[in-house]
Amino acid sequence: MATATSIVVDPLVEPQAGGLTRAGRARIDAIDMLRGLVIAIMVLDHVRDFFHVSAHSFDPTDPAQSWPLLYVTRWITHLCAPTFVLLSGVSIYLQKASGKTGADLTRFLVSRGLWLVFLECTVVMFAWNFGKPFFLLQVIWAIGWAMVGMAILAHLPHRAVLAIGVAIVALSPLVQPPFAPATTAITIIQNLLFGAAPVAGAPVFIAYAIVPWLGVMAIGFGLGPLFTAAADKQRRTLTPIAAGLLVTFFILRALNGYGTPQPWQGFADPARTVMSFFDVFKYPPSPDYVAITIGMSLLVFLAIGHLRGPIARVLGDFGRTPLFTYIAHLYIAHGLMLVAAIAVGRPEAALNLFSQVLNGDPPQNWGWSLGIVYLVWVLVLGLLVPLSRWFARLKRTRRDWWLSYL
Repeated sequence: MATATSIVVDPLVEPQAGGLTRAGRARIDAIDMLRGLVIAIMVLDHVRDFFHVSAHSFDPTDPAQSWPLLYVTRWITHLCAPTFVLLSGVSIYLQKASGKTGADLTRFLVSRGLWLVFLECTVVMFAWNFGKPFFLLQVIWAIGWAMVGMAILAHLPHRAVLAIGVAIVALSPLVQPPFAPATTAITIIQNLLFGAAPVAGAPVFIAYAIVPWLGVMAIGFGLGPLFTAAADKQRRTLTPIAAGLLVTFFILRALNGYGTPQPWQGFADPARTVMSFFDVFKYPPSPDYVAITIGMSLLVFLAIGHLRGPIARVLGDFGRTPLFTYIAHLYIAHGLMLVAAIAVGRPEAALNLFSQVLNGDPPQNWGWSLGIVYLVWVLVLGLLVPLSRWFARLKRTRRDWWLSYL
């Protein structure tokens, strides 16, 4: 019986023999393709940020102002960060299962985590703003600090880590600070750990709270053994877990209270009521947000392993080079925005972009329709394909230590 760790003999997916991780373990193609899929979806969200006419006028998941296609365009990207962080936890489990334990595992997680924090505050920060420093602390920041936290948790049994992760996600709302500019050292620390807010008087916006995302990463670590199980066991175990998470989402939303500052409401238009019901809270991630996104991601993981052909190869290359592809897409998408802005005589629209947006003064009369956003999305993906394929080939054929940090 083929297991989930078997190497699929498909030249369109793995053109060279020996699809191995850097630790020498057979790659799990479904993990790579799932990670690649959410990267492709994430690119759509960021292209919308750069090019859509109403990107910074209102929340695209606001049921009172949005419309179905815009709502879905934004809502589907909710899958990206939880899946990314969940699979980071799975990857840590696989590192441990491959023999990286004790001080070696601790050293790797701390050093890689701090490296990601550094990248977020330098290379990624500039990619978002193209101008003066503005520190938008997002997913790479959260993953980095969560890895530092996992340097401690990863030494525990996986079931204990799973329980800790579930507890963190479930209980985080009890200590979530209200959304307000952080003005003191205590409120800054509270928001770094549990909330989301600008820092008063500083070019800093805390978007991703560290502790709730550590909980998501711990859940991924705890579920790690299921990602290496035989395919039939995966179906038997991950399907009810995913279904249970989706049921949990519906229960939490039906109760319309705990864990989210964003209760749903009824509208005269049934479509807007549905949009309100599914309008989950991401900053910081609420339990219902985590439940529906991880539940859906697990179902996609079970399905995507059957994908073959050129799309599988592209997603696999994206997923095997996640950090490289993430950084590359930001520079490509924002670079295209700058080119477009210069072409229409509005270069200032693309410079200091997010410092303008988060200071409440976004570029006026800028942007195009959602159709143009989708066309630019396809263009950015097309430019990413050869870059990711080249870097994936480099990682397959070389074992330089620094490649494990990209």
